[in-house]
Amino acid sequence: MKCALIVDDEPLLRRQVAEILSDYGFDDIVEAENGSQALDLARVKKPLLIVMDVSMPVMDGITAAEKIVKNRPVPIVLLTANADIATIERARLAGVMNYVLKPLRTEQVYAAVDLAIHQFVEISTLRDEVSKLKDTLETRKLVDKAKGILMAKGMSESDAYRKLQKIAMDKRKSLKDVAEAILLMEG
Repeated sequence: MKCALIVDDEPLLRRQVAEILSDYGFDDIVEAENGSQALDLARVKKPLLIVMDVSMPVMDGITAAEKIVKNRPVPIVLLTANADIATIERARLAGVMNYVLKPLRTEQVYAAVDLAIHQFVEISTLRDEVSKLKDTLETRKLVDKAKGILMAKGMSESDAYRKLQKIAMDKRKSLKDVAEAILLMEG
C-alpha cells in the first residue's frame, strides 16, 4: 500500500489534497489536524509522502517536518500562504522537498508531489552510494594496515593479502572483520 499523510487544520483542504493524492496513486491516505498528530502518525504509518500545512495549532508544519525527517527521512511538501524568505529557508533547513502556495491548484500540488518524490529517491540513492563508498574506503584502510602488520613479519604484500583472504574464507568472515581482528591482536 502506498500511504500518504496529509496534515492541515482545515478539513476541506485535507479533502482536496486527499483527492489529488488519490489520483496520483496513493491508496492509503491518513489525515492529521496538527504537527503533533503528524509526528505520531508518521511514526506509526510510515508514509511514503507527507503533505503538510505550515501554520497549524499545537505544532507548526516546519517544526513537525524537522522532527519527522530526523526520525525517518520522507519526502515532505509544505502548503502555505507565506512566501517570505525566512519561512522558505526554515523549510529548506528542516528537510522539506517542496513548497506550494495557497490557494491550491491541482496541477501545482501534483507537480510538487512528483518533484518531491523524485528528489527524495535521488537523494536516498546518493546517500546509499556514499555510505557504501565510505565502508569500502574504511575496509581498504583496515586491510592495508593489517597487510602492513603481516609484511612487517616478513611476508610480501601479495602473500599478506592472500593470507587475509584465506583467513576470511576459512572463518567465513569479511576481509574487514579479519583485518580488524589482526589489528586488535597487534594493538
